[in-house]
Amino acid sequence: MTDFRGELAALSAAFLWAVSSVIYSRLGQQVSPLRLNLLKGAIAIILLLLTLLLRGEFLPAIAPSSLSILMLSGVVGIGIGDTAFFAALNCLGARRALLMETLAPPITAIGALFLQEQLSIGAWCGILLTMLGVTAVVTERLPSSNLSPVHLTRGISFGLLAALAMAAGGVLSRAVLTTTTISPLWATLLRLIAAMLVLLPLAWLRGKPEAINQNYSQIKIFHLLPIFRAIFIAAFAGTYLGIWLQQTAIKFTAVGIALTLTNTSPLFVLPLAIYLGEKVSFRAIAGAVITISGIAVLFFLR
Repeated sequence: MTDFRGELAALSAAFLWAVSSVIYSRLGQQVSPLRLNLLKGAIAIILLLLTLLLRGEFLPAIAPSSLSILMLSGVVGIGIGDTAFFAALNCLGARRALLMETLAPPITAIGALFLQEQLSIGAWCGILLTMLGVTAVVTERLPSSNLSPVHLTRGISFGLLAALAMAAGGVLSRAVLTTTTISPLWATLLRLIAAMLVLLPLAWLRGKPEAINQNYSQIKIFHLLPIFRAIFIAAFAGTYLGIWLQQTAIKFTAVGIALTLTNTSPLFVLPLAIYLGEKVSFRAIAGAVITISGIAVLFFLR
């Protein structure tokens, strides 16, 4: 009997990332991207620390140079990447922003050329397919859409920045994971800590701590509890469980299959968008399918 633990874990991770992105897009109306990234990171760090303590997993010896690269990957991929992604969510919504995030694997593949990895003709075809699918959806103009050209341009810019930052962070962290004995959970924790160490001073330099909204001083604490509860649910599902399931998928199935299936979040977000009342066109569905197909071609023919 075939064991589909890896495949099921990958699909579960993709589903949880889709759900958490929808939650974050709603929270973006009340919480700034920087503050949202800080709160999400703090929750994920606590959960990861508790998990590592319960597992009795201690940090292995790691060279200072490798540790520096890993921390840099956290600053770039999580500090910059996630903040830009939350900003893209505010401008584009979960469906389009998630689809733009799928540009990270092709960008990572191109960036991996600097690590002496070679790409085949099939892999380049996969990259072009992915970009075609994303472009078809992001540039779609619907009569019922209230997305202004300014918001569209800002959203695309933040989406590209997020994809570039996540790809760069992925290449840097992979260079460490493949040359050291550090576990993925420890690597994730250190990357999150590095991102927090940079985001906290940035928040302080902005002056007063950012408000949940303009009337923050007039809001009672029990009005904020639903917001913090939603952030905790999204961080627990998307960052903590999502990462755990992703690593499980990589352990129990081929890495190409795992990474392809974990990038199917745009497909899961389509029924969620329809459920929430958003009109989804055939072009949007076709674009999402083309994008996922491009990622599959990229991983299997590289």
